[in-house]
This record gives sequence, structure tokens and C-alpha cells, in this order.
Amino acid sequence: MTERRHQGGRWLKRTTLAKAEIARRLGVTRTAVSKWAKQMQRGGLHALHPHRASGRPRKLTHAQERELKHLLRRGALRASFPTDRWTLPRIQKLIRRKFRVKYHLNYLNRLLARLGFSLQQPLPRARERDEAAIRAWLAHDWPRIKKKRDERA
Repeated sequence: MTERRHQGGRWLKRTTLAKAEIARRLGVTRTAVSKWAKQMQRGGLHALHPHRASGRPRKLTHAQERELKHLLRRGALRASFPTDRWTLPRIQKLIRRKFRVKYHLNYLNRLLARLGFSLQQPLPRARERDEAAIRAWLAHDWPRIKKKRDERA
């Protein structure tokens, strides 16, 4: 399509072909050729180059994003939260409190991915879990049980 647009622009600039004839030769609509002509009036042949849509501007500046990354790395406890676990609602509150910018929870994951963070869920652990007892069981009981099983086989 870009090549067609450029060819149409060259014909508009150098020949006396009618817009309808250019459209027929290139297999496009007359409306498209008219748009190309208007674009060329504003910016010449360069105006026919494809331009990427800019989209909505970012809510946080690059400096604010760097500061947010730093705050997240420091931990939730240092950001005045009761535990050191980051959740999307906590990050949303931090951004609103620090930068006075409101992010919807559904879009925070895009921001975090851009900053290099990924979703991580801690493994569920029982509160009564005794790490010392588990290590002792793995060191003493499990080898004994495994040995008996291997001997029976």
C-alpha cells in the first residue's frame, strides 16, 4: 500500500492525470487519491509516508517511572504497607499517593511489564509450618523410608 501511495503521489506531482484515472490505475478509490493530494499539499511527498499512531500519552513521565521502579524494589514495608507483598491495589495506591495519577487495576500490569516486573504468586504455605521439622524429616526419615521401599522392589 505504501508503494501505491508513493506512486500515486508521484503521478499527482508530475502528470496531468485525473485523480479518477490514477485511482483506476492503482486499484484504489478516488477518495484515497484525493486524501493523498491533500496530504501532499500540506507536507509534500514525505507526507505520504506511513506514520505510526501515537496513541494516548503516558500517565507517568520517564523520570516518574524510574522512581516508581525504585520504590517497588525497596519493598512494600518501606512504602508504609503492613506486609512486604506488593499487590496491584497497593501499587495503585502508591502511584496515586506519590504521583497523584490514577491507574485502573486492569492496566497496571502493562506498566509493570514495561518496568521489567512480572506477576509472581508466592507458594501457599501453612502458618503452622515448622521448617526445622521438615528438614529433619527429609534428612533422617525420608532416606530410611526410601531405602525400605527400594529393598522390597
